[in-house]
Amino acid sequence: MKKSSFVAMMLGTVSAVFFALGMCMALLPEWNAFKPGIVLGVIGIVLGLITLIVWRKMEHKAPIKLKGRVVGLTIYGILAALILGAGMCLCMVWGQFVIGTIVGLVGILMLLSFIPIIKGIK
Repeated sequence: MKKSSFVAMMLGTVSAVFFALGMCMALLPEWNAFKPGIVLGVIGIVLGLITLIVWRKMEHKAPIKLKGRVVGLTIYGILAALILGAGMCLCMVWGQFVIGTIVGLVGILMLLSFIPIIKGIK
């Protein structure tokens, strides 16, 4: 294993743990830790971005340049994941199984169409 991959794996794991713990703290009312959870979640996101920067530097890759297409694809992916999550919430939390299944399937279809949108069909 290359040193850059090992460092990225370690930093990525730490950032994921911070983010996951923060989101659990923020979203589980039984824990009564909304504000500390948000802080830990943000720390996890920042560590994830630092991981990306450190790994790209260790691999001698150019910094990421933001283009309109990249931003649009990122927004599309986030929206698709949120729609899938909303469908799951409708089913599991609010008991709206028919509507939740339809919304979840729309989110899944959006996520499945994400690969052809990025790579194209040849």
